[in-house]
Amino acid sequence: MNQNIAFLELKFGNIYGGPPNFYAIHEVALLVFEPQTKRIFLESMTVAVDVDIVTVTAKTNELGNTIDRVKEVVNMKTKRIREFDETYQIYDRELDDAFGQLRPAQRWIRAFFGKCFQKYRITDIVTFDGRRDLFLCEKSRVRFDRINIIDLQKDIIKETNYLFSLNKLAVVIGFDIASSMLRSNNEEYWMHPIAARQVIPRSASFDAARLLMVFQEFHNHRDDFLMKAALLLNKIEMQKAKEAESKES
Repeated sequence: MNQNIAFLELKFGNIYGGPPNFYAIHEVALLVFEPQTKRIFLESMTVAVDVDIVTVTAKTNELGNTIDRVKEVVNMKTKRIREFDETYQIYDRELDDAFGQLRPAQRWIRAFFGKCFQKYRITDIVTFDGRRDLFLCEKSRVRFDRINIIDLQKDIIKETNYLFSLNKLAVVIGFDIASSMLRSNNEEYWMHPIAARQVIPRSASFDAARLLMVFQEFHNHRDDFLMKAALLLNKIEMQKAKEAESKES
């Protein structure tokens, strides 16, 4: 694959106390990789409006296994975090105001993608179980009809017959970022320091960077990737067995 390939990640959540089936996009990250030069370009945006949304974060152990899921309330403008109360319900007037503030976001998101598609001449986008990501973008009238969509999670499932999370795969490939360098078991890429500062845990940019490195390890070092994936699954099963034994005793 010689042409630019982009890695898409979103962060989104429900309006706090609002309808559970309405998701508001908070962050968009499009990481563009140039295979011939190995250069990385990171384009990102946030929807900074005064609306509280609910985010769900997976807490993982050293093997990337999810041990808990934490719900938090985040203000999209201030990024202030507070505790989630499942009994909280928003008033109709406040809900209408939230919808009103979110309405221009569709135009902002559409303009963001239009600029990126034109600037980088993107023909391929990699997602990770990205059906909802694509659906939310399409609700903002972003058009992907000329884009080849690659769901990396599906491709890995075909090879491993296991539903890996991105957290587990980051462990498989030994993902690391330090001093503007993205590193994995067999790959290493430099990022511009301004872009690298955006790659922080729990951000869309962080997930896009992990997605790039998983993609490269999977496609460029398939045998090593599959061996390390099998080793991780063995460690997870051994850990589960030990935990079961300790509970019985």
